[in-house]
Amino acid sequence: MPALSAAETDALLLSLRVSLVSTALSLPPALAVATLLARRDFHGKTLLDSVVHLPLVLPPVVVGYVLLLLLGTQGPIGAWLDQTFGIVVAFRWTGAAIAAAIMSFPLVVRAIRLSLEAIDRGLEAAASTLGANRIWIFLTITLPLTLPGVLAGAILGFARSLGEFGATITFVSNIPGETRTLPIAIYTLTQMPGREDATLRLVALSIALSMGALIASELLARRINGRLRGVDA
Repeated sequence: MPALSAAETDALLLSLRVSLVSTALSLPPALAVATLLARRDFHGKTLLDSVVHLPLVLPPVVVGYVLLLLLGTQGPIGAWLDQTFGIVVAFRWTGAAIAAAIMSFPLVVRAIRLSLEAIDRGLEAAASTLGANRIWIFLTITLPLTLPGVLAGAILGFARSLGEFGATITFVSNIPGETRTLPIAIYTLTQMPGREDATLRLVALSIALSMGALIASELLARRINGRLRGVDA
């Protein structure tokens, strides 16, 4: 594959930075929400579950537009952040990370929830009868056994963030060096005659990154599962 141009390298590095930050942003709340949905019965659980998964079925442009209304400099949250802390996220790479975190959030929650639901509750009950409190049980039993799901969710979220387009371009636009991530760079190239080679190069790079993330997720999950079960993966 020919060497990437400076603009293509910028788009690649920006996509990796946005994906890493979005994964870090989504992981803690995803763990909390997944634990709540997997372990508690409460009024409104179905509604919360639906809200969490809403980004999977909504048009991404709707998510981006809602983010613009809320977090734009004229929006209620965006104006408060700007006036109180001097923080502006609209049309910035940080806004792209927020958009990607929201779009990938359902996948992260689902992976962690499935892992939580597969845990043998008898282990936690045994620890409780031996006098361990809830926090100690969560840190020493629940969290280690959930680790494959957490890891799979993190990598799935990272891969989803790499491919995020609709919400990102609606919320933070297409600014070279600031918000032009890999998918937006590909879209830009498709609008320019004679740039087919560059477009194909970035498409191939996107496929390779996404496949690599999915394969890494599967291999790491198997390895951790093997260690938790006391066998070599």
